[in-house]
Amino acid sequence: MEQRRSRSKRKDEPSLGARALRLLARREHTRLELEQKLAAHTEDPAALQALLDDFASRGWLSEARVADQFVQAKKSRLGPARIRQALRDKGVPEHLIGPALEGVKADELQSARAVWARKFRAAPGTLSERARQVRFLQSRGFSIEVAMRVVGGKAEES
Repeated sequence: MEQRRSRSKRKDEPSLGARALRLLARREHTRLELEQKLAAHTEDPAALQALLDDFASRGWLSEARVADQFVQAKKSRLGPARIRQALRDKGVPEHLIGPALEGVKADELQSARAVWARKFRAAPGTLSERARQVRFLQSRGFSIEVAMRVVGGKAEES
């Protein structure tokens, strides 16, 4: 009986398509991400490319959806520059990144204020503390202008 179980495990090895579908069922992936995750499970790169082409033609693989979902998930914690870089790293084409970030740019000041308020309880007392807070906001992907407005206390300006 033990021999049967071990043989059936080898037979039950999921196909490349099944692996890809399982990954896409969990969350949206870019073509690059799926290619990297599935490359270890195939010896034929052409078969992998054909599978990814098929998934893209069926609408199961969409980098535009990845970009939109990623932006929605991260816009309350990160600025446009950091989101743009993360999308590039994921393999989203540049022509899809711009439209996905339009709403983030419009709300950049409000997002920066919210991020700053969660991290810091009060306005900076010294010049070095102010610089530290500005650097923090910049590291989160907010522009220097927005960071200076938030930390400088010019909250009424829009």
